[in-house]
Amino acid sequence: MSAEEKSLRITLVRSPIGRPPVQRKTVRALGLKRMNHSVVQKDTPEIIGMINRISHLVVVEPWEGEEA
Repeated sequence: MSAEEKSLRITLVRSPIGRPPVQRKTVRALGLKRMNHSVVQKDTPEIIGMINRISHLVVVEPWEGEEA
């Protein structure tokens, strides 16, 4: 990972059960599978847009470590 590439750690903190299908599909597209599951994604406009769509279900924090 180069110095200018930033990453985000995204953690699912609320259940997608009972949410609209678009939100459930967005959770899965980000790679989140269960409650309190975290993934590391690159900080791109596409990922930011997905996070904005489900911001009420996730917690996002900067990630400085190596990508998993």
